[in-house]
Amino acid sequence: MSGDRFYYDVIMAGFGGQGVMLIGNLLAYAAMKEGRHVTYLPTYGVEMRGGTANCTVVISSREIGSPVVERPHGVVLMNLPSLLKYEQRVLPKGLLLFNSSLIDPKEASRKDIEVLPVPVNDMAIENGNPRLANMVALGAFVEKTKLVRMASLFESLEKVLDERYRQFIPPNIKAIELGARFVQSL
Repeated sequence: MSGDRFYYDVIMAGFGGQGVMLIGNLLAYAAMKEGRHVTYLPTYGVEMRGGTANCTVVISSREIGSPVVERPHGVVLMNLPSLLKYEQRVLPKGLLLFNSSLIDPKEASRKDIEVLPVPVNDMAIENGNPRLANMVALGAFVEKTKLVRMASLFESLEKVLDERYRQFIPPNIKAIELGARFVQSL
């Protein structure tokens, strides 16, 4: 995105194990790769897997005063408890992207924000790997917001994925592209 001043913050949330920390970290790395100022703040619930997990990513053209975000420009929500917790916090005219495989679109009640239901679990399963639903969501989010270039996401996968998972970079790229194509088709 161009211009002297740029600021966007997003909260990504879901159950532990849905990969929200990974996609937040990946978005942060991609933005850093593009020369932006970035903060990434992960928060875990009491349980690791199955408990709640969320992260905040702030991307700016200037230094960032605090990684804490109360009213985000956007949210990426992977489950119903996250929708119930974060929908009301989105700024007016902000973006609510949610996993419509697990959340009934009727659950989203705000009329002053852009609501984007994406069946990320279903899409990941159809693509052959249900564990990549998070990457489908990230691809849809980045395609919608244009916060970073897709190429920056792809290049950042090597930094974010642990060495033992680098063999899965091609399927991750495919899942990100799948999410992007979903948004392009709207």
